[in-house]
Amino acid sequence: MRIKDKLLAKAFAIGLVVIVIISLVGILSMSHKRVVLQGQIEATEIRISGKLPGRVDTFFVAEGQMVNRGDTLIGISSPEAQAKLQQASAMEDVAKYQNEKVDEGTRLQIIRTAEELWNKSKSDLQLATSTFRRIQTLYKDSVVSAQRYDEAEALYKTAIAAERAAHQQYLLAKDGAQKQDKESARSLVDAAQGTVNEVQSVLRDAWLTAPMNGEIATIYAKLGELVGTGTPLMNLVVLDDCHVVLNVREDYLPNFEMGQAFVGKVPALKYREVVFKVNYISPLGSFATWKSTGNHSDDYDMRTFEIHALPVEKVHGLRPGMSVLVEL
Repeated sequence: MRIKDKLLAKAFAIGLVVIVIISLVGILSMSHKRVVLQGQIEATEIRISGKLPGRVDTFFVAEGQMVNRGDTLIGISSPEAQAKLQQASAMEDVAKYQNEKVDEGTRLQIIRTAEELWNKSKSDLQLATSTFRRIQTLYKDSVVSAQRYDEAEALYKTAIAAERAAHQQYLLAKDGAQKQDKESARSLVDAAQGTVNEVQSVLRDAWLTAPMNGEIATIYAKLGELVGTGTPLMNLVVLDDCHVVLNVREDYLPNFEMGQAFVGKVPALKYREVVFKVNYISPLGSFATWKSTGNHSDDYDMRTFEIHALPVEKVHGLRPGMSVLVEL
């Protein structure tokens, strides 16, 4: 019995030691329990919209289709904009012709007519001058009456004024338009060209193209639907910009310094491990979730920061909405 008791005591002691070891291992493992952060893949989304109001005429893509930058996505028909372009082009032509007319100056026939009128007025002035001098001599000799002298003097002064006026008319026709008129005509041409360019710029949005490589996620507009300026027509997701977004409590921030790499598992890709590099840390931690430390001796509120990280290498199949698990 003594041997049996010794064996039982020994087995009890061994069992007790095993229990203590297991407990210690459990306590240590619980104290060193790894924290798992869950993030989500996001990507840049671009809403395709245009400046041209009109009716959706043609779709060149479908939802889920991959497109390259510059590919035509949708066509919009707008007869009103085409009519405005015709009106603007016609007004541009009118302004150009008016400017050419001003630059060319007065027509040659008008200049010659003004010159002939000036020559005629000079001849009239010579005749009036000769007549007045003769009448003046006769008046001094008391041959003619004072009334006849006054009439001759009036005709002479009228001839002088007519000759001066005809000369100025000739100079005006010869010089053409004033500098201000020419500048005004050129300004009207510039204004008309600006209107044409504006309408053409709007009409270029009749064929909307992809601004970047990506995937057509959602098409909002329907064929034949009337859309206005800036109406979202479809949504383009830039898959090349896929990045993970994590909400990290500030006591874990030392694991996510700017430019630091970390490994995340993607369940949707059979828990594939992907290396990410931090490229953004939200500076607005005060607007994020707070959590009390619960330590009354040194109590403070811990904030949560938003972390963005890009995959170091391109990962095939990585899409927005997928979860990412990061163990700390």
